[in-house]
Amino acid sequence: LPLLHAVQDALGHIPADAVALIAEGLNLSRAEVHGVITYYHHFRAEPAGRHVVQVCRAEACQARGAEALMEHAEQALGCAQHGTRADGAVTLEPVYCLGLCASSPAMLVDGTPHARVTADQFDRIATQLKVLT
Repeated sequence: LPLLHAVQDALGHIPADAVALIAEGLNLSRAEVHGVITYYHHFRAEPAGRHVVQVCRAEACQARGAEALMEHAEQALGCAQHGTRADGAVTLEPVYCLGLCASSPAMLVDGTPHARVTADQFDRIATQLKVLT
């Protein structure tokens, strides 16, 4: 896992041509490496947008409005969750527990945590990033 994290941190995703090199270096099959990449939601096989918005979907956040926040994010950003907007400006991803349960609903924007996020707060953050549709 640390190697996959390092590749993704450096490149923004794990390209298909890197899978064979990783597999060879770790003495694993390409299928085993691909299985790990597709199993863990954190890893991407395609590049993310210039900005990455990750909305927590764990139980505590769901109880405090994460579903509505995700729906608002989809409309405000103009892309579905698990997707990147056509212009490449933003990727919207669900994540499962950011460890901010007492301050839910929570999200990460380009790795920066935001807690107790309302639709208005979301719009202010997205406006600062210049990614609102």
